[in-house]
Amino acid sequence: MITSINNSQVKNIIQLNQKAKARREQGLFVAEGRKMFGEAPSDWISKVYIAESLSADEEIMGKIKKESLPYETVAESVFRQMSDTQTPQGVLTVLKKPVYTEEELFRGENPFLMVLEDLQDPGNVGTIFRTGEGAGITGVLLTKTCVDVTNPKVIRSTMGSIYRMPFLYVEDVVSCKEKLKQKSIHTYAAHLKGRNMYDQESYLGGTAFLIGNEGKGLTDQAAEAADCLIRIPMCGKVESLNAAMAAGILMYEAARQRRG
Repeated sequence: MITSINNSQVKNIIQLNQKAKARREQGLFVAEGRKMFGEAPSDWISKVYIAESLSADEEIMGKIKKESLPYETVAESVFRQMSDTQTPQGVLTVLKKPVYTEEELFRGENPFLMVLEDLQDPGNVGTIFRTGEGAGITGVLLTKTCVDVTNPKVIRSTMGSIYRMPFLYVEDVVSCKEKLKQKSIHTYAAHLKGRNMYDQESYLGGTAFLIGNEGKGLTDQAAEAADCLIRIPMCGKVESLNAAMAAGILMYEAARQRRG
């Protein structure tokens, strides 16, 4: 059992939680909690850390034994130091970062994608992954200026969708537009200058929605690269919606159309 905060494994977990560079160099990330452990694909799992109080938990230990997962038991005080949350659930999973190809995102006859430009809020990105899975998107493209998908706060916000939603980082929206065009994927950007309301366009073919930075929206270059600008109607003095909320509205309109 690990009983010291100075243990090298403990120090590394803290680094993985706090530093994108460490996650990138090691190709690992950390997911906390029962749900994230329970849904984690066994071939992604590098190691599991269990708080001493859960060392006899039938559900957790059952999965560990069934899938022959490497694990360590950790003293409660040390586990609290390893955790990125204020109220740890007692199980922490170290996972290998997945690597996806364009083919995996552009799968199917009519791919359905989200393209995120410079999103900085971990909760927004995680919520888009989660909502996207529910709406049936085929993947997420993120510009290199977006928050790291393996940030612990992003991981928590996905509620497990990180395990099932393919994603890729791209240089910028303009450069990925050519790839989308080659795949006959039409790009739509929610914008104040939108010609039609978002529900007046058809999203039955290959579709990609562009979502911009929380404070500044899409860059002019990204908006100009879009095939079509659309509007989400606003009442009162509200000028724009939260990025994840806007994304959800667009994704579910496309899902509604595709489900007939």
